[in-house]
Amino acid sequence: VQLQASGGGLVQAGGSLRLSCAASGSIFSISSMGWYRQAPENQRELVATITSGGRTNYADSVKGRFTISRDNAKSTVSLQMNSLKPEDTAVYYCNAEVITVRYGTWNNYWGQGTLVTVSS
Repeated sequence: VQLQASGGGLVQAGGSLRLSCAASGSIFSISSMGWYRQAPENQRELVATITSGGRTNYADSVKGRFTISRDNAKSTVSLQMNSLKPEDTAVYYCNAEVITVRYGTWNNYWGQGTLVTVSS
């Protein structure tokens, strides 16, 4: 299973970016998908997650500014980031909880990370 993330870049404070992530490979089903981020010298932290049924969860720091969405048919997850702040600067990683065969075990997979830089 591979997760390919895209959409990072440099943006000024107050601007917007959209991250996308596509899962591919031997996938039977995907449960939760989400985005995490890691700033320099910080631990990786949750940004937002979404279940296959569309239930979302956001970090308090991004509520009202970021929106996570998902296309189950295409095995993709996106993160629309608005009103970006310098403190949003980080490497963003997509994540998916995947089962590869019926009655198999769930495993977590990570994308390669995409850098988001917000200038003040």
